[in-house]
Amino acid sequence: MLSKKTKYALKALLNLAGQPAEEPVLISELARQEKIPRKFLESILLSLKNAGLLQSKIGKGGGYFLAREPRNISIGSIIKVLEGGYAPVQCLNDNTATGCDECEDSSSCGIRLVMTDVMLAISAVLETTTLADMIERSDNAKRASLKIMDFSI
Repeated sequence: MLSKKTKYALKALLNLAGQPAEEPVLISELARQEKIPRKFLESILLSLKNAGLLQSKIGKGGGYFLAREPRNISIGSIIKVLEGGYAPVQCLNDNTATGCDECEDSSSCGIRLVMTDVMLAISAVLETTTLADMIERSDNAKRASLKIMDFSI
């Protein structure tokens, strides 16, 4: 399950992805538009900047903007920064030694084996889906709900 921190990060990044490239957005404006507590957003954006997903500009006309194009930022990379990974059980996280206290043999642990398959399926989606894909899916869903036909070829 995604934390509120990660949900807010995705909302903020989707907003920034909709802005012209390298045009900074003030934290206060982003917080207001997305209804995210400003202090919480500051922490989130700093984490994303430190991970190389965002850049910032200081001074007049300053703010945050995407460090890469939306099609080059995977949803998985965002979740890894904020959640530390997306393993369904702790023993599968990259930063954890193999195994856990509850099992005697991690190589034959049924829970670990099944959850490895779950994690691989999740990873396949999150690492291949980008901010641009998320925007496109949202736009398509909005058009479908409004019953707008797209006749472009």
